[in-house]
Amino acid sequence: MKILVTPSSFGECGPKPMQLLEESGYEIQMNPNKRRLTSDEVVSLGSDCIGIIAGLEKLDADTLSRFSNLRVVSRLGSGVDNVDLEAAEQYGIHVRSTPYGPTRAAAELTLAMVMALLRNIPMADRNMRKGVWHKEIGQLLQGRIVGILGLGRIGREVAQLMRAMGCILIGHDLLPDVDWSVKNQVRLVEFPDLLAESEILCIHVSMSEDSTVLIAEKELAHMRTDAMLVNMSRGGIVDEGALVTALKNQTLKGAALDVYSKEPYTGPLTEIENVILTPHLGSYAKDAKLAMEIESVENLLESIHECKLGAT
Repeated sequence: MKILVTPSSFGECGPKPMQLLEESGYEIQMNPNKRRLTSDEVVSLGSDCIGIIAGLEKLDADTLSRFSNLRVVSRLGSGVDNVDLEAAEQYGIHVRSTPYGPTRAAAELTLAMVMALLRNIPMADRNMRKGVWHKEIGQLLQGRIVGILGLGRIGREVAQLMRAMGCILIGHDLLPDVDWSVKNQVRLVEFPDLLAESEILCIHVSMSEDSTVLIAEKELAHMRTDAMLVNMSRGGIVDEGALVTALKNQTLKGAALDVYSKEPYTGPLTEIENVILTPHLGSYAKDAKLAMEIESVENLLESIHECKLGAT
């Protein structure tokens, strides 16, 4: 029996995840391409596998239907947007994830992005490397109105970090926890009010099933001209073309993105000064990533064991 491991950097943060896999007695098939696999590559490498430790590759109904022995998909990450859950259930495939693993790492990167935007750190660094000694005035984080779109695990962690920094917090969620919001001093508002009031808008929602763009030209026009936007959630939630226009026209002061509609990203945002771009680093902190990898292996082996017990 074989286990397919698709994340290209799996095991780089420490040996324990691989040790757990090797001790399980299964044949281990790693990703030889060192990049995100296509659906055909996933099937080719793992056609006879019993389990997959999955990254962000697309596991839609057609892909899942091509496996004959697959029983478990263990997502290395919090979201399962790339897995067709209905199809998985139809084919008797258990789907697990590591929902808490990336929470702190993504929240801390959000804070870092906000600080970098407010203090113009990337611009200062670029100037210094060009031999330009220029002090561009920044802003304090303390006292800023921070809006959080999506108050799930990561959104709540961001709220707590921002509250500790002395920010004024507002938030919007489709299913808000009023008690939590009151306790943590997050004023719940409607979506249009979140856009209109936020000096810094942090996005932490999952992509909807129909891939709806939540922040497009209309929404960006509703924001303050001195506002900054940080998207740490999913690529495609923000219309990148509309964002380019808003940044060029200075109807939005700045933006920071860690996720994109198509990755690797090589689009026009790379040519704009008042935007910070990172290559999907949200959970990419060594200690957090190691803990997630261990959990993903434990989830996989546990579910395979349960499947075997159920078959006896």
